[in-house]
Amino acid sequence: MDIQRKNVGRKKVIRWTITIVLLVGVLVGGSVMLKQLKPAAPSVEMSTLWPDQVRRGPMVLDVRGLGTLVPEDTLLITATTDGRVERILIRPGADVRADSVVMIMSNPELQTQLVTAEYLMKGAEADFANLKVTLQKSLLDLQSQAAQLSSDYNNAKLQAERDATLGKDGLVSDIDAKISAQKAKGLGDQLELQKQRIAIDAQAQEAQLAASKVKVDQLKSEYELKKSQVDQLNVRAGFAGRLEAVPPPLNPVEEGQKVTAGTPLGKVAQPSHLKAELKIAETQVKDITIGLPAVIDTRLAGGGSNGMINGKVSRIDSSVLNGTVTVDVALQGALPPGSRPDLSVDGTIQLMKLDDVVYVGRPVFGQQDSTVQLFKIEPAGKYANKVKVIFGRSSVSTIEIKGGLNVGDRVILSDMSAYDNYDRIKLN
Repeated sequence: MDIQRKNVGRKKVIRWTITIVLLVGVLVGGSVMLKQLKPAAPSVEMSTLWPDQVRRGPMVLDVRGLGTLVPEDTLLITATTDGRVERILIRPGADVRADSVVMIMSNPELQTQLVTAEYLMKGAEADFANLKVTLQKSLLDLQSQAAQLSSDYNNAKLQAERDATLGKDGLVSDIDAKISAQKAKGLGDQLELQKQRIAIDAQAQEAQLAASKVKVDQLKSEYELKKSQVDQLNVRAGFAGRLEAVPPPLNPVEEGQKVTAGTPLGKVAQPSHLKAELKIAETQVKDITIGLPAVIDTRLAGGGSNGMINGKVSRIDSSVLNGTVTVDVALQGALPPGSRPDLSVDGTIQLMKLDDVVYVGRPVFGQQDSTVQLFKIEPAGKYANKVKVIFGRSSVSTIEIKGGLNVGDRVILSDMSAYDNYDRIKLN
């Protein structure tokens, strides 16, 4: 006989409910625990990293910039007049003297103007010569008249003296003696006036000759100018050195091309006298001053040490272009073989020397006066832990430590951005 059990369904519901609650609790607790667990330290090959040790001692502050070697003395050859390029005699790369003819140009209009200026100048010179002769003849006529008056005056004066003597003896009447004296006086007055006329005429002739000479000089200057312009159609280097093409973005001229006055035709430089033009970031140029020592790496064999040349800052450009400032470095000593204009170089300028600071090699993303996180290697060398480091002043290859590291600590300077989510890495 079956006996009916009471509350069986209710007990099953309770058991299932408890089971489900326990399962949910286990799942939730497991999830929380998993979230709280830190990711396992990833393994990194030590041979692929760039470690360095924190040190104390002197540190040199310097800045670095890329640049090129450029001639100290250059001369840009430009067209002095409009013209057409007939022939190019010397191409870029050749050595030239100051009087070397680089190219020949033509300008028929200018040559016509030269002939016209020459005729005008010669006409003015002929007019000046004719005027000079005419004035000399006029002066001679006046002087001849003066000589005749002087002779007549002297004769009249003698006659007056004779009549005066005879008049005393009663041989000549007083009237005749007075007439002789008056005649002599009149001729004397005319002689004085003639002398004044000669003096004034000489001044007038001098003024006329001066005015005519000014015209001659003016036309001669115009002729010399045209002659010089025609002569400059034979374009000369004007400077001893090496001929170079015009710098970009200008285009070199070709035969048959018409050019206007002022068009650049070429450039002459002295390849043996070079300087370095470095492009320094505008944020780093504030501490650079004239006279600071610098080292230029030409990457050529034959320099002081693997192509190194010492120098000093000679000029700092006042303008900023594309975030950089141009700094000129005057080179000291002989250049290594193969040095030439436009050679790419790497320059380092020494700002100052710090005697006693804590420093380390400059990390890939290390900036001056910044706070970064670096991986510090444990003494055993098996693991590296992330630490916060405060940087101070920086140089090209080193940077000052303000906090977060001590002397002797070893840190990883490589780019570790791939491990930003880890506080600890394992070193193999």
